[in-house]
Amino acid sequence: MELWELFSTFFIIGFVSFGGGYAMIPVIGSEVSQHGWMTTQQFTDVIAIAGMSPGPITINSAILVGYSTAGLAGSISSALGILLPAIILVIVIATFFNKLNHYQVVQSMFYGLRPIVTSLILFAAISFAISNHMIALNFSWHSISLLLVFGLSLFSLLKLRWHPAYVIILSGLVGVVLYS
Repeated sequence: MELWELFSTFFIIGFVSFGGGYAMIPVIGSEVSQHGWMTTQQFTDVIAIAGMSPGPITINSAILVGYSTAGLAGSISSALGILLPAIILVIVIATFFNKLNHYQVVQSMFYGLRPIVTSLILFAAISFAISNHMIALNFSWHSISLLLVFGLSLFSLLKLRWHPAYVIILSGLVGVVLYS
């Protein structure tokens, strides 16, 4: 029953979520919480690992949630659940996209979906910041240092155009120095 629950939950998430992996994180987090598969902190750790691992973050997180919940069979069930809708939708869309893309209503629909994708990604970032105590009313040295690492990381990515791998490694090293 648990394998079916993992499969069906991730299948539904894969079918109704738009905007790519980062936009799907809040939906996955909500489902994980509702099912009691993980705590918010555990899920945050899963997203951190999934984001640093090669491959799409959605599939990586589904596999990690499934493994944590029901072992290897759970990870396979979750992975199939999250992948099948994408495969089905891509085949269906590819069949009709070239025929429909020139219609103004289709172009307008895609244009209208862009803001919600951005807001879902921003929502995921803010949710993780809150769950990791980066955003709090009481500013401690810990929360200030987390915000500083965040700000410097963002600056390094946007202005200095450092490769994300360098920023991840450097942030990890800073974490070892500051929080060990």
